[in-house]
Amino acid sequence: MANAKVIQSKQEAVDAVTSKLRESVSTVVADYRGLNVAQVTELRKQLREAGIEFQVLKNTLLRRATAAAELTELDEALTGPTAIAFSKDDAVAAAKILNDFAKKNDALKLKGAVVEGRVISTEEIKALAELPSREGLLSMLLSVLQAPVRNFALAVKAVAEKEEQGA
Repeated sequence: MANAKVIQSKQEAVDAVTSKLRESVSTVVADYRGLNVAQVTELRKQLREAGIEFQVLKNTLLRRATAAAELTELDEALTGPTAIAFSKDDAVAAAKILNDFAKKNDALKLKGAVVEGRVISTEEIKALAELPSREGLLSMLLSVLQAPVRNFALAVKAVAEKEEQGA
């Protein structure tokens, strides 16, 4: 009878991770081996502030969840100690925070990720993390859109000043 309870609790855990994999916009897998308690606490704090759930899970549990979520390509990254970050809102936030933390702490290694249902490599995670924020991208777009109008206004002003000097 105790076995049935254990099996049921494990199945519930697999189901919970499977639903998180399906609901998350991005999921990043990392190796946290070598981080001390203070570093892990700081990382968890940064992720929590961004609305990202961070868990340490067994690889066998994760493999069953990836199979159920049809993301078996992620299984290659599930070796050694595995921590996983689930982001439901922002596709870039988890990658950005973990990549920045990994730059400061060599012990944290990014292993793989799922972004909007697609498994991506470590290099792609780092490229995604280097993208500017949404606000930064909008600001760049705005400056590009304003440049022609600003240049036209400066040209008109220069012509007007030249006309005034000639008169």
